[in-house]
Amino acid sequence: MPDFDDLQRSFFDGLYTNRIPVLVGSIVVALVLAVIAWRLGWLAAARRHPARAGVLAIALLAVALPLGYYTASPLWIRTALVEPAPVAALESPTSSSMPAVATPMASAAPSQTAPATATPTAAPTVFVARMVASGSFTGTDDFHYGKGTATVIETAPGVYHLRLEDFSVRNGPDLFVYLSTEADEYAKGALEVGRLKATDGAFGYDLPAGTDPADFASAIIWCKQFSHLFAVAPFEAG
Repeated sequence: MPDFDDLQRSFFDGLYTNRIPVLVGSIVVALVLAVIAWRLGWLAAARRHPARAGVLAIALLAVALPLGYYTASPLWIRTALVEPAPVAALESPTSSSMPAVATPMASAAPSQTAPATATPTAAPTVFVARMVASGSFTGTDDFHYGKGTATVIETAPGVYHLRLEDFSVRNGPDLFVYLSTEADEYAKGALEVGRLKATDGAFGYDLPAGTDPADFASAIIWCKQFSHLFAVAPFEAG
């Protein structure tokens, strides 16, 4: 039996993919309904009862206009954001943290005992941020373009950050950044990293505690509303 979530994703993905035919079909259906209403005398009835007709028109516009703006506005709206790159937390040794070394006191008479040699103290280990995985974005089709890089950086032991650089993607409704277990698509078990901060620029996301980058094969830009993949960056090991 097909999974309900899969059916839902397939339905909305198909609806978004075929949005132009759906729009044209909706216009045709509206025109046909207008002709039917004219032949049945509904338009004449509306003129006889303008108050009722006005309320109905306002109700229809209250639904159609926000929906139309929500789905179409991303075509011309662009946003840009540039955030500083993440920096690993370095533990710099200080004089207060260094162990004290005893200095022999001078004595009046010379001592026959050889002076003790101080034992060298090992320098503390400093963690250096490293790239764990990286990939380049591509769009899913000619309309849904994507470019730039997605890089997973270990900023501290076991702490990871996803950085998008030189990034640009086609805008859309309800876009989110995910880490996917598949290299070229959204998959069950994908990790939602956060809402897309901007369509262009360089920015990043701290990954949740306990995240293992080895569990994921790509970073993707995913439209939650219509279950549609906009761009994908398959990872290569760092």
